[in-house]
Amino acid sequence: MKRLLLSVGLALSASASHGAEATAREFSREVERVLPAERPYDFHRHLESAPVHVARRAEDARPSANEMALPDSGWKLVWNPAAGAILGNAVLDFQDYLRVSMGVRIEVEERGSLDGWQDLSRCIVVGTRDQMPGCGGKLTGPKDYRLSAAPERVTVCGFDARGAMFGLYNLEARMNLREAPFLRSGLDTVRHSLYDVRMAQSWMGWMEFPDALLSHMAHDGFDAIFASALANPNGDRTTAETSTDFFARILHRIRRQDPARMHDLVRRAARHGIKVYAPIIYQYTGTPESEEGLRRLVREIVREFPDIRGYVLLTEGFWYGKWGGQNDTKEYLMDWARNWSRAVSVVAEECHRIDPSIEILPWEYNINSRPEYADVKRYFVRQLPEDTIPLLTWENGKRLDLDGFSGWVRDYSISAVGPAEVTAAQIDEAHRRKMRVYTNGDAFVCGAQLQTVPYQPFPYQWHARYRAMERHGVNGTMESWSQGYSPSIMTELRAWYCWSEAPEIDDLLGAIAAREFGAENRDAVLKAWNLFSQAIRLVPDTGPYMGTCNAVGNPLFLVEPPLRAVSYTHSWHDAGAAMAEMDKADGINPYWPFTVARMVFVPDFSNRSNRAENYVRFVSGVEMAEDKPFLPVFLKHLRFAAEKMEAGMRLYRAAALSSPADRRRRAVREVVVAEQLLRMLESDHAILEFEDLRLKLAGARGRQEAEPLLARMESILRDEIDRTERSLLAATRDSRLGFQQETDYVYTPYSLQEKLKSLRETLERHLPRCRTGLDCGGGF
Repeated sequence: MKRLLLSVGLALSASASHGAEATAREFSREVERVLPAERPYDFHRHLESAPVHVARRAEDARPSANEMALPDSGWKLVWNPAAGAILGNAVLDFQDYLRVSMGVRIEVEERGSLDGWQDLSRCIVVGTRDQMPGCGGKLTGPKDYRLSAAPERVTVCGFDARGAMFGLYNLEARMNLREAPFLRSGLDTVRHSLYDVRMAQSWMGWMEFPDALLSHMAHDGFDAIFASALANPNGDRTTAETSTDFFARILHRIRRQDPARMHDLVRRAARHGIKVYAPIIYQYTGTPESEEGLRRLVREIVREFPDIRGYVLLTEGFWYGKWGGQNDTKEYLMDWARNWSRAVSVVAEECHRIDPSIEILPWEYNINSRPEYADVKRYFVRQLPEDTIPLLTWENGKRLDLDGFSGWVRDYSISAVGPAEVTAAQIDEAHRRKMRVYTNGDAFVCGAQLQTVPYQPFPYQWHARYRAMERHGVNGTMESWSQGYSPSIMTELRAWYCWSEAPEIDDLLGAIAAREFGAENRDAVLKAWNLFSQAIRLVPDTGPYMGTCNAVGNPLFLVEPPLRAVSYTHSWHDAGAAMAEMDKADGINPYWPFTVARMVFVPDFSNRSNRAENYVRFVSGVEMAEDKPFLPVFLKHLRFAAEKMEAGMRLYRAAALSSPADRRRRAVREVVVAEQLLRMLESDHAILEFEDLRLKLAGARGRQEAEPLLARMESILRDEIDRTERSLLAATRDSRLGFQQETDYVYTPYSLQEKLKSLRETLERHLPRCRTGLDCGGGF
């Protein structure tokens, strides 16, 4: 890859903070000082209403010897309106960017022809290869663009209108890194798009795509969104209202779609060059009546929404017969594959009769992803119609080897670069059939693991995933599933690596680090990001569960707590079955009803099972050696990950504390996100260790055996109180923390306050009573 030429200032060493460290307590004081309080959803309101462009020009920026500078006035932005509304919107955006972000005023000039563009001077000229003869000869596909810069003219030539749009946005990205309207002298680069489609959901919530968010997405290189999750775009609810299957009952609770809202979204997204993809929801039973019902539904949707460019046939909502696929036999799954693929064929046939360009993306997400099922997953691809595009889950099922224990990635997790063994087999099969391949591969935040932050600062690990997607020939991406997109330094990073001729990773990260933390802190921040990226590779807790999503909000239970919500202990319902159903339905746990039940860890107060041991086996996929405890191995890896991340945090905090005053708030806000990730790992460890100690205490014989256990539990409690206080501070200063659009807030400042009350009660009341042999859950 080409090296990004940066200014002399960005090459400065981190002399001020290199080797310096800062404690969490020191940093918390700065969080209180510089970050204003935020209420839940404040960032939602900001993202919906705030302008996309803000002032970015550094007052002390000066062009180096190998740079050219756009003058503050006197140039023009020249384009031909025949390129269409997409480029027209981008031209006005770029004019606004130069004015607001760089203090450069430039007039827009419309021309009926761009012939002779080479003779224009004192201008930025932008158009398509058809409009600019001799400029786009090396552009080979949609979204490609060429950028060139000379003292009197900057040229942006796109293969098509979207290519020209993305070329303008890349000029913005280059100036943002430089913090000035400077470009490398002699710049001349041709960038080929690596993906046919890049799509994501919205972080803000179901169907929440305000214009500002759509603009942010286009600036970060997205050209598609997935909308109307788990609901037909035309509002049809036949399956949800008539089926008695398990998943249909889940669909019954999904929001009702308003077709007018979909039409509005499709229209607004188009102005930003963004295509819309949607699901088709249907339970196919294989009967002639069922097939005809599916054909009718597809025809109705496609005719009502001719501008929807593709349909995702996800098994969570589009399935055959009985919903399932995790624990069934291979023979059953292969039969299921044949029937499901028949339903996929029906959708493809009906769509392509109306519009052959519509993309059909079958996604068999729920079918077993463990490594030994590679033959079954390959078989699924073999059944699909050739005019469809398999949408493959990227890392789920990837083998994990942990000190002799064999497991697998349970759900979306950046611990593994990917692809999973089953995914590699499917890609191979699709390429053998000469089919294009898309993947659902998170690229800046995971939709499961550590999902309650807006982005995850593991840039070297993310970059490794980007390179793996390139090597495996992925043609399109769904880059953020249930978590969704919001603008961040990680989405900025990702945008660079979706085209060829991207900068070297250290150069790009160095420029971002210098901009956010000050040039003198560049090296320290790079070291911190490297340590964070090393740390996540050690985390064995994979999936959307308590450990990496709600541990900072989960109490430590020593004794059975009071019921805080409805329970079924003495009702005519079977209590175990009722709670199991609530868990499946993302219901609530009566002991801790502040979030969905699957994200709450509550002990077995009968002491018949070690739920900590059960938990770690489940979230790491470890199923063998049941007689050998896995919990110590899990805790060891989790501890190593936290220690590695804390080593990076000491540098990261110090970089923020020594950042220039005009960058301080931004730098502190970046560190707050990383600190909350670290606390999640530490709280995960604390909760599981505390539960293991509680069980040992219940079986302790005498005070001598119990006292060391109680001493360690007291230490864990005190540390967790301190962590929770800092988590609460973070959550009150950054309303993004704790939110996950599929679930809404997983934890809130209120629930953290309740956790603190519970922890203090355990420390000040229950633990002392336990030391006397009372109230100790069976005690000694």
